[in-house]
Amino acid sequence: MKSAGYWIEELQLEPHPEGGYFKETYKSAESFHSSTLPDRYSSSRPFATSIIFLITSENFSAFHQLKSDEVWHFYDGSTLSLYTINTQGELTTYKLGRKIREGEQLQVIMPHSQWFAGEVSMANSYALVGCSVSPGFEYDDFILGEKENLCKAFPQHKTIISRLTRS
Repeated sequence: MKSAGYWIEELQLEPHPEGGYFKETYKSAESFHSSTLPDRYSSSRPFATSIIFLITSENFSAFHQLKSDEVWHFYDGSTLSLYTINTQGELTTYKLGRKIREGEQLQVIMPHSQWFAGEVSMANSYALVGCSVSPGFEYDDFILGEKENLCKAFPQHKTIISRLTRS
């Protein structure tokens, strides 16, 4: 198995605001006009976007929220645990990886407007994944979770929120 450093250098990945490293690999040339999108969007959006994303066991993808659905695709490394908290406050855990018989999935969908975060399950390892978003990702659609606010909204999940937020 290659190292995280190998993939960061080989794929020219850069630090991501939610944690980990990324590179945008696709942004469609065509867009949905804002009048055709749900009200949660304030302007036009590309049909789709895609990134390569790498998370190490020393880092994590902090709780955040998007206005679009996001599909996570497993490529290499160790299992990635993904956590979602829906609007009713229910926590769901998914395992992104290639051990299908052990309940892992090659793809996991993060529905829009849910809080979600991820962490590598094995020490001294990484997960190399892809993330596809439609309508396409724009930073205006990204909300990074704040520990205090999320703990107030979902006190039953304070432990995981505290572990997977930065502020």
